Amino acid sequence: MTAPEKTIADLEQQIDSCIASRETRHEDWDTLGFQAAAGGDRFKRAQIRYIGSGATGDHENDNRTLPSDHFTFSNMRLPAGAVGPEHTHHDVEEVFFVLEGELEVAVHDVEDGTKKAVRRLGYRDLIRVPAGVPRSLANVGDTDALFCVIIGAEKPQLPTYPPSSEMFGVTR
Repeated sequence: MTAPEKTIADLEQQIDSCIASRETRHEDWDTLGFQAAAGGDRFKRAQIRYIGSGATGDHENDNRTLPSDHFTFSNMRLPAGAVGPEHTHHDVEEVFFVLEGELEVAVHDVEDGTKKAVRRLGYRDLIRVPAGVPRSLANVGDTDALFCVIIGAEKPQLPTYPPSSEMFGVTR
């Protein structure tokens, strides 16, 4: 093989190792299933991993995901009427970017989780929640919501559920 051919082959291999196509993803309803088991079907949602495993558990052996260096990226499918409970990522910011549906996203007071500010997000809307700020979300539309979840670390710490969260005391 000549040098230019080897370079092209290396580039082909590199680009292939950087792609996670939609067709190779699957909806993982089990990752957050412990929340549905504790609180009912309104907590049921699916994680669709692309880069890293997020903060939801250990998926390092999932060979479909791209390795994470600085952040994780997944999609979340949230059925109509379902919620993502109030939780706090103490070590990282989290971003939600809506692809389909309508979400109501809330940030909660750190000291008193009953105090909160709520905004409605739709197609191509985004919210960035800083580390240490409790957040929750709900699908307020009539159809499933699909949104991107970006978490700002290679392997985030597991989030916690403050006393005002419906998942307070629940563990994996």
